[in-house]
Amino acid sequence: MSAPTEQGMKEMTELVATYPQGFMTWLGPMVPLIHLCHPDVIRSVLSASAAVAPKDAIFYSLLKPWLGDGLLVSAGDKWNRHRHMLTPAFHFNILKPYVKIFNDSTNIMHAKWLHLASEGSTRLDMFENISLMTLDSLQKCVFSFDSNCQEKPSKYIAAILELSALVMKRNEQLLLHMDLLYRLTPDGIRFYKACRLVHDFTDAVIQERRCTLPSNGGDDVIKAKAKSKTLDFIDDENGKELSDEDIRAEADTFMFRGHDTTASGLSWILYNLAKHPEYQERCRQEVQELLKDRASTEIEWDDLAQLPFLTMCIKESLRLHPPVTMISRCCTQDISLPDGRVIPKGVICVINIFGTHHNPTVWRDPEVYDPFRFDPENIQDRSPLAFIPFSAGPRNCIGQAFAMSEMKVALALTLLRFRVLPDDTEPRRKPELILRAEGGLWLRVEPLSTGAQ
Repeated sequence: MSAPTEQGMKEMTELVATYPQGFMTWLGPMVPLIHLCHPDVIRSVLSASAAVAPKDAIFYSLLKPWLGDGLLVSAGDKWNRHRHMLTPAFHFNILKPYVKIFNDSTNIMHAKWLHLASEGSTRLDMFENISLMTLDSLQKCVFSFDSNCQEKPSKYIAAILELSALVMKRNEQLLLHMDLLYRLTPDGIRFYKACRLVHDFTDAVIQERRCTLPSNGGDDVIKAKAKSKTLDFIDDENGKELSDEDIRAEADTFMFRGHDTTASGLSWILYNLAKHPEYQERCRQEVQELLKDRASTEIEWDDLAQLPFLTMCIKESLRLHPPVTMISRCCTQDISLPDGRVIPKGVICVINIFGTHHNPTVWRDPEVYDPFRFDPENIQDRSPLAFIPFSAGPRNCIGQAFAMSEMKVALALTLLRFRVLPDDTEPRRKPELILRAEGGLWLRVEPLSTGAQ
């Protein structure tokens, strides 16, 4: 749905500046895509029910061999049932114990950084390091599983990178949407090989988790976990297991969307703060002030609401570099827009998150990194749909509170222990399924003398 190049992103920004309400592109000669990039326009589509504006079957069907029929891809009654069942697992009371895990996983990452810095190597690919950290956290939080994935190279991470690139490449080649044909191509062979690797990884996590249930009392364990508000993914709200197929689909979806998007968000946040040392230092002072009278440097749940400037910096980075740059919906009936125009039934609407976040009629100087846009006094007159890094409406991101909590913990600890400096080479944005950087996002880290122990 978008050219995976920096030039493509620049052209998108120019189009939004020229047509701030939206514009049309084409997926092949016969499939028009209407890009919506203004809050007043996208509201009509995002606020529609999941039945009126379901996800675009053309694009999301390409994800099914990888992600199955999980929340990201499913529709209708199945989506409603699974969304209703999984939503309680992301309640604030259940998220609270995960903050300890976020601290622990970040500590492991920082120990590696300190070791590398002791050898004089401080130039790091943030995507590589942070992806492993967020994957580590996700497995521990959502599956009660510790794979020690930060301690060794990850074939799973490599497979995710390959799958993301191959899906976007396939989407732009309409003939290869036919599965029988795609399987015969070199890309198709690579895609299904990577799918097998990802599925084997997920199956191992699921089986490891399931083995702990019977040996520890089965239903009694689930009830105890429910009482203590630490349900994990494989325990549903009634203590009954999903089918093997459903478990795998939701697990694959959460493993990808739960770690990769957060890693993208954190990597670009560190990039933006490296480019703006004055904001980085203000965040650092905010964290130091919060922890000044404590023996421990651990970030606690109640601390997350006590970091207003750091939160503003996170949000401004998510505006400038949204991990997911666009989503698509297919209208199952006519949808009326505020100006009287109508989006006809059957049209594919691209909710252009990147375009909305860079729309000059919505954001003054949209290419400038300015955290004060998210000062409470500055957001009162702004549409809530001007900032949609987690989408919006009935199909918004179920894990957004999880992701924001993890980003706050990891960023606070990182700035407490390290100074983050820009690399000599400016990264080139590369939008695939998430917003990456070509060749990685390289930054330099410098341990602080008052850093973490």
